[in-house]
Amino acid sequence: MPDNSKTPKLNRREALKLGAAGLGVALAGTASGSTSTSAGSAGAVPNLGQAPLELLAAPPIDEVRIAYVGVGLQGSSHVENLLKIEGCVIQAVCDIVPEKVEWAQQRVEEAGFPRPTGYTRGDRDFERLCREEDLDLVYNATPWEWHVPICVSAMENGKHTATEVPAAYTLKDCWKLVEYAEKYQKHCIMMENVNYGRMEMLAFNLVRHGLLGEILHAEGGYLHDLRAIKFEDKDEGLWRRAHAMQRNGNFYPTHGLGPIANCMDINRGDRFGTLVSMSSPSRGLQQWAEKHYPEGHPKRSEHYVLGDVNTSMIKTALGRTLYVGHDTNLPRPYSRINQVQGTQGIFQGYPDRVYVEGISEEHRWDEAEKWLAEYEHPLWKEMEEHSKGAGHGGMDFMEDYRLIKCLREGLPTDMNVYDAAALSAVTPLSEWSVANGSQPVEFPDFTRGQWKTWPQLGLVTA
Repeated sequence: MPDNSKTPKLNRREALKLGAAGLGVALAGTASGSTSTSAGSAGAVPNLGQAPLELLAAPPIDEVRIAYVGVGLQGSSHVENLLKIEGCVIQAVCDIVPEKVEWAQQRVEEAGFPRPTGYTRGDRDFERLCREEDLDLVYNATPWEWHVPICVSAMENGKHTATEVPAAYTLKDCWKLVEYAEKYQKHCIMMENVNYGRMEMLAFNLVRHGLLGEILHAEGGYLHDLRAIKFEDKDEGLWRRAHAMQRNGNFYPTHGLGPIANCMDINRGDRFGTLVSMSSPSRGLQQWAEKHYPEGHPKRSEHYVLGDVNTSMIKTALGRTLYVGHDTNLPRPYSRINQVQGTQGIFQGYPDRVYVEGISEEHRWDEAEKWLAEYEHPLWKEMEEHSKGAGHGGMDFMEDYRLIKCLREGLPTDMNVYDAAALSAVTPLSEWSVANGSQPVEFPDFTRGQWKTWPQLGLVTA
């Protein structure tokens, strides 16, 4: 267990700045605490009965009425995307910073839509929004501890919901999202933008065409030097660093894991089975603080328990293997790894390259660009021009476009609540494994056996 006695006490103002007030509540169900009662246990499974035989396809919506909660960095990017997508309208905006709400209201009006209602009465004003507004979708890009409360409030008030990643970071909350989505028959979607990355979708297309053979192993991760961002006195610096003071595991698995999970048909033919996780010592954040702040500065007295590099290994129900890395506190160039390996070939990211036995020159990589001419994913072929200028190389626009399309046409969404729960569960399970000497821990089966029969994710198009 982390030694929290060394964590400095924060006054109310400091706690609010770091998001620690919400964090403390959410931590009550982490895997290093009450989630697990014995070695290798994934904690108590709620009695939800059988999962649906078919994936949710809600009635089609002609014009999707949206409320956006949290219009900071990522939220503002999504607002810009949604204003360019036919068939949706932003009807309400919520943020604890009134100036951000005012910006969003002006942008909506400038785009030719009615001015959305603003909600700015503190941390929980999203609850009033969900009660009072006649909406189809509540979308949020807020600090991690608010993802589940916002999603739950939306669903119990009859709205579909979408959240930035991760959807949850306790097993209790992962199950809660599944429970509410099934109870209220509402979509609860984790917006994993990397699933729509050009090279990730190329790899998925190669898999679907059988060029890599039977997929046996995959690797992904989030390897990104975030030290400067974590210490900023704005945006993510106000809350993200606080997690490193209390938790040790793989905090941000979904960017690397989402695309490779699709390639391995997780929840649609296979599922995550067991996880083993280990963390390196914690050095990077403390050394950054010592280098950048003078003696006596409060940030120099903060104590961090998050290991600088976390390595997690997953074995699926069918015996296949995945590696998931997390490395955000040390100097390094950015990478997501993105490797998919099968009996006939391999796709490997950073740099992006492909090898297919019998087609590639023996023992030599092909540049991935070479494969785009024939195997570009159809969504990118159709939507590349529309996505130009959008965040993260266009993938943010792709995911927003697909969400609205699925809601308008009454289709099952590309990612559903079971995917959101399974991918997010890596975090609490990794915390439990790290805290218990890297012992293996079993994944909950959020599908309750339906992974054996639910259909594969197809090659979606525009």
